[in-house]
Amino acid sequence: MTDMELGQTDPDYTAFIRKIKDSTGIDLAQYKEAQMKRRLTTLRNKNGFPSFVSFYDAMMREKPLFYEFLDRMTINVSEFWRNPNRWEVLRDTILPQLLAGKQKLKLWSAACSTGEEPYSLAMILDGKEILGNCSITATDIDDGALAKAKEGRYLERSLKDVPEQVASKYFKPDGAMFRVDDRLKQAVKFQKQNLLLDRFEDNYDLIICRNVMIYFTEEAKHKLYQKFAASLRPGGVLFVGSTEQIFSPNQYDLESTETFFYRKKA
Repeated sequence: MTDMELGQTDPDYTAFIRKIKDSTGIDLAQYKEAQMKRRLTTLRNKNGFPSFVSFYDAMMREKPLFYEFLDRMTINVSEFWRNPNRWEVLRDTILPQLLAGKQKLKLWSAACSTGEEPYSLAMILDGKEILGNCSITATDIDDGALAKAKEGRYLERSLKDVPEQVASKYFKPDGAMFRVDDRLKQAVKFQKQNLLLDRFEDNYDLIICRNVMIYFTEEAKHKLYQKFAASLRPGGVLFVGSTEQIFSPNQYDLESTETFFYRKKA
């Protein structure tokens, strides 16, 4: 949607988008407007602000309010082993293919939220006894989510899809929470990243970006798929979410290899 179209809809929200982009680099116009505006309106009203511009001014003065905005904007909802059968395909089919002729893998969990996804990956790699030979980078735009990921403490409901023997091996009760094993925490490098704005590293064997693209506009999705494909080595794999099938992978030099897995053409 263009600035003109946004302005015709709501000049206050358009001004908010511009101010956020100028001050943080976050481009809310790249997200689906109806979903994003609805979530942020609820947050604004909850905090008692009459307009988006007044809400923005308060966020710039009060860090807790800004962090709450980031949390609502990024929808930090995640679980370990989300859609378990896809993780089984990763473990049993994709990783053996990636490991053919290689001893070390370079892996990236993009938009990792509070860490459930990269830790799930680390559990699988450890189960194959290759965790020490792999590098795992996990990135997110939300400092609060990254802090929770580094802390590694989770509610029991986040573990509902983890196989029982895996959960007992990698999690220990910690009060009302469960703490992830320190070896997994040491294996994952968490860092801040704006997917739309920042440059990506290259030569990845595997990139996981799940249940995030659904919030972006088609233009933003196209840009990100181009960037992800460029960051994969030939033969590397992009693993997406269950509602994020790529219908024309060839335009990104990708080909479907398993459901929701796309391999970069050699």
